[in-house]
Amino acid sequence: MSGVTDILHAGEIYDPNEAELQKEQVKHLDKVREYNQTLSSDSAGKQRLLKEMFAEIGEGCYIEAPFYSNWGGMNCHLGNKVYANFNLTLVDDTHIYIGDNTLIGPNVTICTAAHPIEPELRMKALQYNKPVKIGKNCWIGAGVIILPGVNIGDNSVIGAGAVVTRDIPANVVAFGNPCRVQRTINE
Repeated sequence: MSGVTDILHAGEIYDPNEAELQKEQVKHLDKVREYNQTLSSDSAGKQRLLKEMFAEIGEGCYIEAPFYSNWGGMNCHLGNKVYANFNLTLVDDTHIYIGDNTLIGPNVTICTAAHPIEPELRMKALQYNKPVKIGKNCWIGAGVIILPGVNIGDNSVIGAGAVVTRDIPANVVAFGNPCRVQRTINE
């Protein structure tokens, strides 16, 4: 997607309420509603919608409904066999990358959008976006919140309820608020 949505990926402050952006966003929000209203027994219909909605979606991916997304997955790139439990919220105003075999617990929020600290800019409802990257074979526990610009390395486990404010390396168990590495994963 390009043109009016290019501003989403520039990393600069912009007005998300600009009319052309809003018009484009509504199209994607309608697809999210359609996905959430598709019966669980209609697995072919759900797979078709995911392929229409997401920027990239690998084989064997599944997202339990309800699922919420600012841009309907338009900026989301999922590897193979990604599973997300109920109430996944993707604030996908820019790119979210999720690697193969990653498991996402219920009530997880992944945010790419942020607002300026400066009060005058915030009063104008301006925002900027930073991509999020989650590696392969990760486990994101229930109720985790991942903030803009965070990278999580391959094989890492993020414990339930964590608020991930900074990068997490590969092969670790991390949890807490703020999320901190607790130990490495070893034999």
